Amino acid sequence: MRRVLVCFVLLWATGAAFGAKQYSYFRVGNANDVATSTTPGTVLMGGGTDVDAAFQWMCQRMDGGDFLVIRATGTDAYNPYIQQLCPTINSVATLIIPNRTAASDPFVIATIQHAEALWIAGGDQSNYINFWKGTPVEDQINALIARGAPIGGTSAGMNVLTEFVYSALASQGADSGQSLADPFNRYISLDRDFASIANLHGIIGDPHFVTRDRMGRDLAFMCRIYENGWSAAPRDIAIDEKTALLIDPRGTATVVGSSTVYFMQAPGAPQVCQAGTPLTYDNIGIYRIDASGSFDLSRWSGRGGVAYTVSADAGVVSSTQAGGGIY
Repeated sequence: MRRVLVCFVLLWATGAAFGAKQYSYFRVGNANDVATSTTPGTVLMGGGTDVDAAFQWMCQRMDGGDFLVIRATGTDAYNPYIQQLCPTINSVATLIIPNRTAASDPFVIATIQHAEALWIAGGDQSNYINFWKGTPVEDQINALIARGAPIGGTSAGMNVLTEFVYSALASQGADSGQSLADPFNRYISLDRDFASIANLHGIIGDPHFVTRDRMGRDLAFMCRIYENGWSAAPRDIAIDEKTALLIDPRGTATVVGSSTVYFMQAPGAPQVCQAGTPLTYDNIGIYRIDASGSFDLSRWSGRGGVAYTVSADAGVVSSTQAGGGIY
């Protein structure tokens, strides 16, 4: 039986005063929504090349329903990619939500409500915080999570799924050198509580971890989280590129892809975390896994990986690993 491909391209320019829509919507597959039973699960992807197995895992958990990609800018490039990976699902759609007006549009809200799986694309997480936080889009994302739909994100999309968020509101991104030299430098902006995923409470996430040498900035993030009073023992999940973490409802996390995931926990208060002063934060526990290991988020313990500690002393990071490697 020949499959019928239906492609809708709905593009509206701005001009809310005249009733014009401010979102863009692209769909492939069946034009009609279906409602299916879903199994919860979360994908955190570290950016770079997408990991096929992560999307296939999500598709298995949506039972042939409608897969929705949301983003603030970009194209519908995910649609054919996901449809090829998951040919038995009902549809794949991309919804571009570029401002707060669009984030309150009834069509946008209804489209998110009717999804059986949700993917937050990469880009710039400051857009997601500025355009979506405190709007019906955020409400509907959390309603999907509560309903048990699988959800995932890559790069900026990963950043906003953990309880604590590096919001990237400054003119440029925070790097490790700046963050170690001054953990209160102007490029570090933090937010919280965009998405409510039980397994990710008390955690900040960071993608592109090894590729972009982000260990130092993550230590600064944890010191700031402590100083904010958000956590007495901050935790971090840091993921390298071409790699994804699959988290089931019990909090069991496994890796797909070609690199590594780092589970980090601070023992408590930093020794020195103040403006204009290099960071000192000692004995941060690290557990590193790849596709041969797993991690239990509920117990914060892993199997098949490597455990070590890192410390920042006056802005210089060291490690207990043989040879002193921090990754």
